[in-house]
Amino acid sequence: MVRNVAEEIADLDEEDFHLLSGVEHGMRFSEWVSREKLPEFSRLTTEEVDYRLDRMLDREFLERKTIQYEGVQLTFAGYDVLALRAFAERDTVEGFGAPLGVGKESDVYEVQSFRPMALKFHREGYTQFREVHRGRDYTSEKEHTSWLYTARKAAEREYDALETLYPTVNVPRPVDQNRHAIVMEKIDGTELSKAKLEPAQASGVLDLVLREVAAAYREGYVHADVSEYNVFVNEDGVVLFDWPQATPTDHENARELLDRDVENIVRYFQQKYPSDVPDADLTAVADAVAADDFGSVDDY
Repeated sequence: MVRNVAEEIADLDEEDFHLLSGVEHGMRFSEWVSREKLPEFSRLTTEEVDYRLDRMLDREFLERKTIQYEGVQLTFAGYDVLALRAFAERDTVEGFGAPLGVGKESDVYEVQSFRPMALKFHREGYTQFREVHRGRDYTSEKEHTSWLYTARKAAEREYDALETLYPTVNVPRPVDQNRHAIVMEKIDGTELSKAKLEPAQASGVLDLVLREVAAAYREGYVHADVSEYNVFVNEDGVVLFDWPQATPTDHENARELLDRDVENIVRYFQQKYPSDVPDADLTAVADAVAADDFGSVDDY
């Protein structure tokens, strides 16, 4: 998990942000930005760049590497600083709280806005960039793709999906997005993987999940990663979250991804609650979900 940088922002000067933004701009063209280019990209003098660069390296908002030249790049902490500042300037975030969840490709924190919200930092590509670069279709056609681009595109994709789906589908309400970060509604509930359902409840909860999957498909998206780890269960029903892999239904692989989502979630329930969830025909279930004609898994 990348550290919480919120408390450090107040100690930064405007010129520090100019330098960080300049490095961000330079990373559009090269993974490591030449130190010689920093005055041009940041619009600071060479002397100012030297001073600010040492400050940002000491704070680990930037890292340095000598290749054929001396190059620098943003760390995720530095990228977090830029996104947080943008949210603060737009009055989206007024305070920063405790972590809500940490995953392989994201960190989520509670933040204060007009009410408590969740702030999600996408981390795709930073430590496993080559794997992500090969595996995600929004990076595959670019010759040079930095991890900044990968993480930002994941955030944009998730935010676009949430804006389309909310409130028709039970997803977190989107509030704001900048760079690799999203501010969204904080959902109360228990992750499905940790929920302790009574056996008699399991089939009904599965039905609720599949109806949300069907509603999302009707609205134009396949989640493409449905599992017990991205469903919340609460008194009002279920909420589907974590949509960075959301795929439009007109994509050539949309139906294949839908079939996989249906199989994943049904298999989970069948294995955990074998006495309550029938051995359904998964193809028939997926067909009903795609046709927006799903009633109950008991029917298949």
